[in-house]
Amino acid sequence: MLTWKNVMDFAVNGNPKPDKRVEKTDAEWREVLTPEQFKIARAKGTEAPGTGALCSVYEEGQYNCVCCNTPLFDSSIKFESSSGWPSFTQPIKENAIKYEKDTTFGMVRVEVMCNVCDAHLGHVFPDGPQPSGLRYCVNSESMTMDTSHKEV
Repeated sequence: MLTWKNVMDFAVNGNPKPDKRVEKTDAEWREVLTPEQFKIARAKGTEAPGTGALCSVYEEGQYNCVCCNTPLFDSSIKFESSSGWPSFTQPIKENAIKYEKDTTFGMVRVEVMCNVCDAHLGHVFPDGPQPSGLRYCVNSESMTMDTSHKEV
């Protein structure tokens, strides 16, 4: 189980190696993503709180990267954080997520991205429920819900 210490270590010292890499040009990403998905996943945007299609979805399945379809989170670790974005306590695999220090908007945060294609997902915070204490706060537009994959 990942902890805040692990997250900070990855953000400062380097991320776990992904199982594979997917790299495309912006033009290639624009061909497969909606304008809103591109704005958030590729241009590091964010959706307004409470507006994401996956905020109130709690059916069984897994959440995959909208860009490369890599499994990111399982529905069994999703929780209601009242933050306005889908929230998770752990990634589906340790090497599914990439972590980078983010100092935009005058704060220090840890950005989370798909470790396979570098899609911006959101941020992780150390104020989640136990036992991990993590809250991965993720944009709905950065993920797809796959209900054909039940709890992993």
